[in-house]
Amino acid sequence: MSILHKERTVDVVVAKPTWAVSRNKTVVAAGAYLLVIGFFVAFPHIVTSHDPLETDLLAVNLSPSAEHWAGTDYLGRDLFARIVYGARYSIGIGLAVTLIALVFGTILGVLAGTTRSRAVDTVAMRCIDVLSSFPSVLLALVIVGLTGAGIPNLIVALGIGGIPSFARMIRAETKGVVLSEYVEQATTFGLSRWQILMRHVLPNSLGVIPYMITISLGGAIMGVSGLSFLGIGPQPPTPEWGTILAESRNYLRIAWWSGILPGIVLVLTVISFTVVGRAWQSKFEGRGQ
Repeated sequence: MSILHKERTVDVVVAKPTWAVSRNKTVVAAGAYLLVIGFFVAFPHIVTSHDPLETDLLAVNLSPSAEHWAGTDYLGRDLFARIVYGARYSIGIGLAVTLIALVFGTILGVLAGTTRSRAVDTVAMRCIDVLSSFPSVLLALVIVGLTGAGIPNLIVALGIGGIPSFARMIRAETKGVVLSEYVEQATTFGLSRWQILMRHVLPNSLGVIPYMITISLGGAIMGVSGLSFLGIGPQPPTPEWGTILAESRNYLRIAWWSGILPGIVLVLTVISFTVVGRAWQSKFEGRGQ
């Protein structure tokens, strides 16, 4: 007599860790928030019908209401309209700052990572070390102090301060690619140095740029708003977030919303860029779920 054994298969469902689910929800929420801010930047006139520069001395420091969703400031200007239109200035200037840091940081990083001359690599890294020795905001203050206040000088000053982070990352990635086996094989097959650089080194070493831009953009926006708060960025009545905060600081006791609400928008924007950037970085490095 033969004994038949039935084999029963059991489907094993592996649940995601609680922290991973929570992180995914956070990334989705941050991305959704940035989409809203992006809509503010692109279509502010659709979001609000109020003029951010229009004053009304009969509506000074009004609390949030159906007519003025975020209240009004000390000149009776609609605060929600100023926050919406201010997104263009804060994010636009932040993008310009990040672009300057990206371009010059990439040039320095690729030069240091691909050169065969140790002297060139050393000089490039010493330049980066000099820039890194000063906090970016302090360096920006010095540059603006020498060149004068204004949006163009602010962009250049903060852009210079952001160069080291891009340069170091690009150099590290480029060095790793240059020393890889497939680059050595390409050299063996007779490809020129320029062909190797364009076909293999740059495409594989510049993949870090998208998430670095996202992460750096949050810091750039915070730097722009911080310097604007100190009075060396966009000048009143420009509705830039830092300028709005600077104008409201003397009225917080009687109109708290004029400073708290723009501050919340600024902080959430910076956090959202950082969260999305870090999640993108995890995916790029193979740690994402």
